[in-house]
Amino acid sequence: MRADKVRGNDRSNFGPLACYTSYREDRYPMDEDKLLERITVNPAIFGGKPIVRGRRLAVEHVLAMLAAGDNIETICQGYPWLEPDDVRACLVYARRLVGHERVVPFVIDTVT
Repeated sequence: MRADKVRGNDRSNFGPLACYTSYREDRYPMDEDKLLERITVNPAIFGGKPIVRGRRLAVEHVLAMLAAGDNIETICQGYPWLEPDDVRACLVYARRLVGHERVVPFVIDTVT
């Protein structure tokens, strides 16, 4: 099962990330839909979590490595089969998931 249709390709809702995406597309011509073909779901691997190209590498793990400060080159060195576009596919997948999320703050009125 492909996970390439997370949420449309409308960039108008992505705010500052829309500029980032355009910049990246200039450097990396592969479009988002093509990148997302690299993200798959297999119920037999990690309980059906999104994974990279059918391998036992979860998208969330790639994102955690990026959040920890690893760069694309370092991540690819750790997984010789992994390509830079796989890492970019993880970022596109995550951006599309959160692009339509709305966080409602919990406001506590304090009386002074």
